[in-house]
Amino acid sequence: MNSERSIKLHVGIDDTDSAEGMCTTYLTCIILRKLEELGIKPLDYPRLIRLNPFARYKTRGNGALSFVVNLNSREEVELVENIVLEYVEKYAMFDGVNTNPGVIFYEGEVTDEMRQYAKSAIYSIYTIDYAEEFAKQIGARYHKFKKGRGIIGAIAAISIELTDQTFECLAYRLPENYGTKRQLDDESIFYMNEQTYPETFDNIDIEGNYAAIEPHTPCPVLYGIRGNTPEIVEKAHNMVKSYEEIQDYCIFKTNQHTDMHIQYDVKINDMVNTGCYSFDCQVTKAPHDIEGGHVFFEVSDETGMLECAAFEPTKSFRDIVRKLCVGDKLTIYGGLNDNHTLNIEKFKINEIEPQYNYKNPICECGKRMKSAGKGKGFKCPKCSKRLRDADKIKEPILRDIYLGFYEVPTEARRHLAKPIIRITTGADKVLSKKS
Repeated sequence: MNSERSIKLHVGIDDTDSAEGMCTTYLTCIILRKLEELGIKPLDYPRLIRLNPFARYKTRGNGALSFVVNLNSREEVELVENIVLEYVEKYAMFDGVNTNPGVIFYEGEVTDEMRQYAKSAIYSIYTIDYAEEFAKQIGARYHKFKKGRGIIGAIAAISIELTDQTFECLAYRLPENYGTKRQLDDESIFYMNEQTYPETFDNIDIEGNYAAIEPHTPCPVLYGIRGNTPEIVEKAHNMVKSYEEIQDYCIFKTNQHTDMHIQYDVKINDMVNTGCYSFDCQVTKAPHDIEGGHVFFEVSDETGMLECAAFEPTKSFRDIVRKLCVGDKLTIYGGLNDNHTLNIEKFKINEIEPQYNYKNPICECGKRMKSAGKGKGFKCPKCSKRLRDADKIKEPILRDIYLGFYEVPTEARRHLAKPIIRITTGADKVLSKKS
């Protein structure tokens, strides 16, 4: 292809699924297969970009899709755009209350202004009107279906710069199997995990001891395997045995499990609802349980106080939180909900505050003494010996908690949250051969 005559076309798609079915990754996959039949191949892996996890009107995982093609003529541009719009109209779940698809077509190179838009779309929440005006500003062609909220994520999926990245291999079911129990061989999944972890991750929920690669919705996805490179997720895919036919599979480049949603060096008093942060703090109010099995505690920095929570779905993670004490110094990762409570994703214990029991002294006769009254020291109940100037004995409490990272289980992990294994192994520095 003559690069001087070629047209680089970015395609962004979002908000085509619902709780009842469909998946924008599947829609993107079948669009790409159709284009490949016509001799049009993407320049790189299609991208699956997760946006702000607290978006109120998200369908399921708040993920948007994009891909890039080089085209020879305006006729090819029109052909690609027509196919994309035709497939969105055909497959999107328009009956879904929160399903409001949007499609973006953009030609040329991504600008710094677009990259900043995408970053802010992960940190905060945009309106449809703002996204529409931005699309006009950058000269993108946009198509709104129903309210067209999907244009917000579609622009971001085109524009985001991936300084860290992971990959996900998604296998898809035959349409006649939608809504039925997925027929996978769990033994093969556990074996795959043994052979590929930690280069793949979140395959198994350790606490529940079950395979975690399959969704629990009636969508086209049979399973998804996440890893650090496209090669490892494809290898893992080939190791999984399915008792139902796989229609197709596709590998996506993504910002999942990169902590891209996390903002750093923000003080407590400057944090806003729906924002996600990592910050250093000190425990100022001990953990306590409330109805429903949620665990709350309070932390502070030099600017203010903040309520933090480990909610019931985080299961045994709450047991770790319950062991925290006033004075412990932490680095917490999480996001603020609409009630201005921080939903914890993980935390690191940096310093453990010593805890003590204070006991009355032991008498020479071996009996523990009792208080003789305020300011009067202690008296032995057995031999009546007195100690007038003695203090209580301070005995350290052995705390069953250690310095380092703690995280919620796989089942409760947000799409964007970086697993500890990617931090401790330096896997976030791994780059794909195709990057």
